[in-house]
Amino acid sequence: MSKKTVILGYDAVSSLGTDLDTQWQRAVAGESGIGKLTRFPLSADFPVRVAGEVAEMDLRPYPFLQPREMAHWTSPIFKYALLVVHRALEKSKIVISANIAPRVAITFSTAVGGLDAILKADRQMMAENKMPHPFANPNSCINMVGGKVSILTGATGPITATITACATGVTSMIIGNMMLKQNMADVVIAGAVDFPLVEPIVAGFATMNGAYRPKEGQPEEPPEKTSRPFSINRRGFVVSEGAGCIILATQDFAKVHGLKPKMELAGWSMTSDASHFVSPKLDTVQRCIQETIINAGLKPKDIDAVNAHATSTKVGDKVEADALANIFGKNVPPVSANKSQLGHAMGASSAIEAILAIEGMFKDTLLPTINYVPDKEIAIDCVAEGARKLKQEFVLKNAFGFGGCNSCLILHRIA
Repeated sequence: MSKKTVILGYDAVSSLGTDLDTQWQRAVAGESGIGKLTRFPLSADFPVRVAGEVAEMDLRPYPFLQPREMAHWTSPIFKYALLVVHRALEKSKIVISANIAPRVAITFSTAVGGLDAILKADRQMMAENKMPHPFANPNSCINMVGGKVSILTGATGPITATITACATGVTSMIIGNMMLKQNMADVVIAGAVDFPLVEPIVAGFATMNGAYRPKEGQPEEPPEKTSRPFSINRRGFVVSEGAGCIILATQDFAKVHGLKPKMELAGWSMTSDASHFVSPKLDTVQRCIQETIINAGLKPKDIDAVNAHATSTKVGDKVEADALANIFGKNVPPVSANKSQLGHAMGASSAIEAILAIEGMFKDTLLPTINYVPDKEIAIDCVAEGARKLKQEFVLKNAFGFGGCNSCLILHRIA
């Protein structure tokens, strides 16, 4: 019996677009999905002015997303979660029939959830003395997105929410992989969604000195220039929206159903910093990367490229770069930082980035890290010249979240 976990399909929406081809083409062209923040009115002194927003799209081709069906599910996390899951399953060519359903697990999650629904209810109570809508709490229930995925697909296998802040997407893939290895499922619907452009959440990231804002006394910069991972002039992350779904399965399932996977989840690790609540810790971040390589049965020299977490924070980017330097020495593989183009979609970011990494492996292309200005303390190859042609067999994907949640995995192209 094969113990390999393979990837059969995937789909995403992000600030670069609502279909995967558009997102890939824009990313290769070095474009940015970041623009002016428009999700809510901005006062003159609101600290954040830019964001990575997902454009409105035509949902008429999807009956399950029509107004009547979605009337009570007002938080955008639900429609975009269901959309990417539906499209990823279509691409995987898996039909979840009654006999397959008990062996289909769900780890699709969210880090922020539908807090917009609770905020709206609170404001209505304060302004109008109006009681919350009966679906206010279900919209904000953090595991409800997985429940809605189950209802949409008919999957009745194990279901769990893999909330690890900004690492949620990668963690969902790792936990899904563990379920497959333990024979708890044959297929896993993994991934994550977050639409965190809600006024107090965005403002809260600013007061934490996490979200980008211009230097005091300096004029506003063009939005597309504001996300700059690993750069000497980095000033925090740009809050963004998005969703990504990855369909995992055992190699045996794929073979029985006549599917021919081209990608394997080859290795992984998770560690906890047990340190500061937002500032990453070098030794546990480094150990997570090292263990991931070992778990895949590889050596550092086998890794062809790194898809970085790289949020554009001063401390976070330096810790990640130092960990890579300590592991790879002077031979750090080229590093792509997709948040330079996407912004930071919280828990969904690592799912979307993993999908872009997979696309890059199939297309022998590394995506660029745009807006890069070298930092002498970060001596890595950031693919700053634009998209680069490179054949990749093994790619390391890093994801690190608030609370010291570290999750890394290795993607292996097998065909």
